[in-house]
Amino acid sequence: CQGFRHPREKGQLGKLRWREHDAAKHARDGWDCMEDFDDADNLPLAIPAATLVVFRRDPAGGAAQVLLLERSGAMRFAGGATVFPGGRIDRADYDLAERVRGDLDLDDAAARVAAIRETLEESGLAIGVVGNVTAETAVAARRMLIERGALAPVLEAFGWQLALDRLTPFARWLPKHRAPRIFDTRFYIADLGTGAVDVAVDATENTHLFWASAREALRLADLGEIQVIFPTRRNLERLAQFDDFAACLEHARATPVVTITPAVAVRDGARWLTIPEDAGYPVHAEPIDSAMRG
Repeated sequence: CQGFRHPREKGQLGKLRWREHDAAKHARDGWDCMEDFDDADNLPLAIPAATLVVFRRDPAGGAAQVLLLERSGAMRFAGGATVFPGGRIDRADYDLAERVRGDLDLDDAAARVAAIRETLEESGLAIGVVGNVTAETAVAARRMLIERGALAPVLEAFGWQLALDRLTPFARWLPKHRAPRIFDTRFYIADLGTGAVDVAVDATENTHLFWASAREALRLADLGEIQVIFPTRRNLERLAQFDDFAACLEHARATPVVTITPAVAVRDGARWLTIPEDAGYPVHAEPIDSAMRG
């Protein structure tokens, strides 16, 4: 299914497919589900990645909504999960960041470039760029980006410039567990503003996308209508504290970004997956048996 589809349409079939996919993935990769987050030797080198939480005003006047997409079940990382737009940082992102980063650290700038590129590719939204940005130019730019695989030629062709300061650092997650791949992911927030905007799915990696408030997304996850992995749930809980982008932005600017590495703790004989308590998150732990991992 491509384009918009409300997550409720998945129903029991979606939940069954998730369970089948999750079990098959763990069996294929040889993971021990209870031991994934224990300290392990010879961990793979973390892959730099970036994620962008895009806000928009709710057309109905409710709490601000964020853009969410469901990854294809065929994807090796977080297949079938509902996530924010994002992906790995490419060499071309670093090259472009080197030219436009200004006072930003190169790694930070490259992550912002990657977040902008991935959001355009996955949803068709041109966030963090200035110039003649219309619905028509965004569609054409997305098409060119998919063909060329890099953002720099797209910017040149459309006369756009990057506005990296429109992305605000929000979090950084670096799991350390036995897995085929580990991602060092920087999270950013940005405001789209208007609620009257169309987006379209990139069917190569995602099956559908939708707008929802963070509270609504958590409710859908609790109902089993969507599936969210541990970092996504913690970030949705954090975002759900705010009714609009301005409040979230104030919080993000006042909260230092610390690198979050989940750890296992034993509480009353049960194993919990925990995160630091000083990183701005309202929920710091979850029983490891219920935590979904990518």
